Amino acid sequence: MASLRILIADDEPLARERLRRLLKGEPGVEIVAECGDGPAAQAAITAHRPDLVFLDIQMPGRDGLQVLAGLPPESRPAVIFVTAHEHFALEAFNFRAVDYLLKPFDRDRFRVALARAVEQLRGRGERPGESRPPERLAVKADGRTVFVRPAEIRWIEAADNYIVLHLADQRLMARETLSAFELQLGSADFARVNRSALVHLDQVKELQPGPLGGHVVVLRDGTRLPLSRSLREQFVHFVSGGS
Repeated sequence: MASLRILIADDEPLARERLRRLLKGEPGVEIVAECGDGPAAQAAITAHRPDLVFLDIQMPGRDGLQVLAGLPPESRPAVIFVTAHEHFALEAFNFRAVDYLLKPFDRDRFRVALARAVEQLRGRGERPGESRPPERLAVKADGRTVFVRPAEIRWIEAADNYIVLHLADQRLMARETLSAFELQLGSADFARVNRSALVHLDQVKELQPGPLGGHVVVLRDGTRLPLSRSLREQFVHFVSGGS
């Protein structure tokens, strides 16, 4: 099976080094190039035609958004934006970015983004043979192991070092981080609404205006969850079935 060909574009050498280290811990990936400015990134993408680019937004010469805008839409790779500034999120997802990593991020959050990229590329038919998301998950809760189908989960909330799975007929509390569990799900059927909540997209009923110009996600069971400003474009994109 062919490796996932990755290009790293960031003007900070330490940021490139960290991404390189994280990627070396993942099977089936190959770093084809690294760049430290916008013009070099655009040229390298054209020359190497990577499957996936980890792309900083603020770079010398040309920012990450301008880099993508300068590429023909049919030639754009899958992109994970990496930045310290959350206010670029809406513009980033207009380019149908896979994900938006806000610095500093941890390994769990990085792996969630990488899994989403693999899922998107699989949908394009570019990564045949990849494993499918699990049909059932083994959740250790209250001294027992409960087997849960992802489709049974309405939403998941973080509670310190635990997560709470909200199912139709019960709630399960497990000692796990939300990012790690999101990675286990490995499914495009779930999306973050904020740092502490992950929802099953089929359970979303509507999006309502919230306080101070924000928005609230309303689920079919009446649950109301605040939607992070930085995740709004991504969330709407996922709910509407974008790719």
